[in-house]
Amino acid sequence: MSRSAGDIRPNIRTAVVDIGSNSVRLVVHEGHPRVPSLIFNEKVMAGLGLELNETGRIGQDACDRALRALSRFAHLCEMFAVDRVEAIATAAVRDAENGAAFLADARARGFDPRVLSGEQEAYFAGMGVLAAFPGAKGWVGDLGGGSLEIARLGKNMVKQGVSLPLGVLRAKPILDKGSGALSRRFDKYLEKSGLEIQDKPQPLYLVGGSWRSLARIDMAAGDWPLRVVHNYEIPPARALKLADKVETMEDGAIAKTPGVGSSRVAYMREGSRLLALLIERLKPSCVIISGYGVREGINFAALSPDMQAVDPLLAATADMGQAEGRFPMHGALVDAWIAPLFADDDAQDKRLRRAACNLGDVAWRANPDFRAERGLEAGLHGNWVGIDGAGREMLGQALYTSFGGGSGAFPGGGKLASERQLHHAAAWGLAMRLAQRVSGGLAEPLGASRVRMDKGQVVLEADADALLSETVEKRLGQFASFVGLEARVSTG
Repeated sequence: MSRSAGDIRPNIRTAVVDIGSNSVRLVVHEGHPRVPSLIFNEKVMAGLGLELNETGRIGQDACDRALRALSRFAHLCEMFAVDRVEAIATAAVRDAENGAAFLADARARGFDPRVLSGEQEAYFAGMGVLAAFPGAKGWVGDLGGGSLEIARLGKNMVKQGVSLPLGVLRAKPILDKGSGALSRRFDKYLEKSGLEIQDKPQPLYLVGGSWRSLARIDMAAGDWPLRVVHNYEIPPARALKLADKVETMEDGAIAKTPGVGSSRVAYMREGSRLLALLIERLKPSCVIISGYGVREGINFAALSPDMQAVDPLLAATADMGQAEGRFPMHGALVDAWIAPLFADDDAQDKRLRRAACNLGDVAWRANPDFRAERGLEAGLHGNWVGIDGAGREMLGQALYTSFGGGSGAFPGGGKLASERQLHHAAAWGLAMRLAQRVSGGLAEPLGASRVRMDKGQVVLEADADALLSETVEKRLGQFASFVGLEARVSTG
C-alpha cells in the first residue's frame, strides 16, 4: 500500500479512500491504467459535516462511524492485495476544529489522508471530467456535502478551480431561511472566489451524487431509454424547471425514482437549488452529467501524458476483449480485416467500429441462444466513457448482429441512434460475423485471407481452399446482400 503515485504499471490494483463531508467511501480498481475497472465500491454515510455549521467540529457519532469504516477499509485493502492506496479528505476535515485529531485517528487505522484544499478538490474534479470527456471545454461543478467546487476547463487542462463552502449539508440551514438567503450567500462566495466567468456559453459538467440523482429524476420523467446516467445531457432551461420541480416533490416520490439512493433524498432540495444558482450565474450552453469526479481525477492526474492521451473507450473495450476473448489482439485483427469494406467510415465511425471489434468475442462462452443479448448488453450498458447514447446503440447493434441477433434494429433500438446509424452498425456486425467464421476464433486464418470491395462485388480471397466452407460463403452472401452487392470467392 506504499507505492508512489507515479509508480503505475499496467493491471495493478489501486484504491482511493475518500473521506467526504457526507460519506466515507472505498473504491478499488484494476485493469488498464487509463480506464481501470471498478472491482469494489462501498460507502458509509458517516455525516462528518453534519454538525459543522453549528459547532465547527466533527460530531463524535460521525467520527466513530467514519473511523469504524476506515478500519474495515484498511482490512479490505489488505485482503484485495492493493498495490497503491490514495486516501483523501475534503471539506469537513479541512474546516473542522478537530480535523487534526480525526486525521490522527485515521492514521492509527492504517491511512494517511491527504487533506485537499478547495482548489485542489476543484482541480481533481476537473481532471476527472477530462478523463471521461477528452478535450472537454467549459465548466465543472462538483457538489459534495461540505462544499461546491467549480473548475474551468480549456486546452485539455484545468485552467482555474475554486471552492465555495456551500455543500448540501451547509446549504440546508441557509435555505431553510428562504431561497433568497441562499442566493445572496452563493453570490457572496462566488464573488470572493475570483472565478473568471466568460460570456461565451459553454458546457457545464456536473459531478456528485446529488446531481446524478436529479438527472435520474429527469430521465424517469422523459422515459429515457438508457439507464446510464453518465453523459446524460439536459438543456439548461429544462434543468431549471427540473430544479423547481424537485423542490416541491414529496420525499416518497423522489425515493421511488430508479437509481436514487435513500441517502440522497433528504438533500435533494438543496442540490436542486444550488444547481439552479450555478446555471443562472454561469449560463452554460448545456448541462452534462459526469460519472467521473475527484477519485477518477486523482488516478488520471498520476498518469503520464502519453497514457492520458489514450482513447478511454478503445482502452476499456480492448481490456474487456482481452479478458473474455479467445486469442490476443482479437479486436485489432478483426477490425483490420474488415476495414476494406468500410473505406468511407469517418473518424468517429472508425472508432466505434474498432470498439465493437474489441468486444467481438465477449459472448462466445454464453449460452448460444443468448449470445446476441449478451453482446447487446456489453455494448449498450457497458461501463464506458468517451461515448454518447447514439454511440452506445451503434455499439450494441454491431454486437447484437455479430452474435446472430439479425440485421434489423435490436429490440428497443433506434431511440438515440438514427436508422442510418443502426443500419451501418449492423453492417459492421455482419462483417465481424464473417470474420469470426473465417477465423474460427483463431488469428492465423485472418492473415491468410482478405476481403474487399471490387466493382459491385464483395470479394473474399483465401490462400487455401481449406479456409472456406458453406457457412463462410453463406455469411459472405449475407453481408453482400445487406449492402446491396454481389458476393464472390477467390482462392489463390
